[in-house]
Amino acid sequence: MSCPWEDTLAALTSHPVAGPTACGTLTCVSDVDEIQWWTVPEVVEHLDQPLLTVRRWLEDREILGLRRGESSVLMVPVLFFDDEGPLPHLKGTFTVLADGGMKDDEIIHWLFEPDPTLPVEGGPIHSMLAGFKTEVRRRAMETAF
Repeated sequence: MSCPWEDTLAALTSHPVAGPTACGTLTCVSDVDEIQWWTVPEVVEHLDQPLLTVRRWLEDREILGLRRGESSVLMVPVLFFDDEGPLPHLKGTFTVLADGGMKDDEIIHWLFEPDPTLPVEGGPIHSMLAGFKTEVRRRAMETAF
C-alpha cells in the first residue's frame, strides 16, 4: 500500500525528510526533521503537570500524538504547547480536520507541511502561532471538506 503523503514529502525541499515513523498501523509517514517531539513523560516534566492531566489532554483531543520509533512510544509535537499547556486554538482545528475524515497522523502532517501561500513561512502550525488562527481554520475547512 502506498503512503498518501509520499509524493508530497518527496517534493519538500526546504524540510529534509528523515526516516519512516508510524502512520496508524502502517509505516508510511516520514518525519520532517524540524518537528521536535516530546514523549508523554517529557510533557509531564517540561510543563510540570500530572500524568493524568496529560492523558486527559490526549483523551479530550486538546493535543494529538503519534506512536513513533522502534518501540512505538507515544510522542507529541513540542509546538502544540506553550508554557501553560496545550495551545487553546489547536483543539478546534483538530476537530475540523478530523470531521473531514483525517486521521491523527494526517492532521499532524498537515499542520507541519510547508505552505508558501500562508502569511508566515512554514506550515499551518507556524501561522497559528503567529496569530493567523482564522486563516488556518478556513484552510482546514477547505482541506477537510
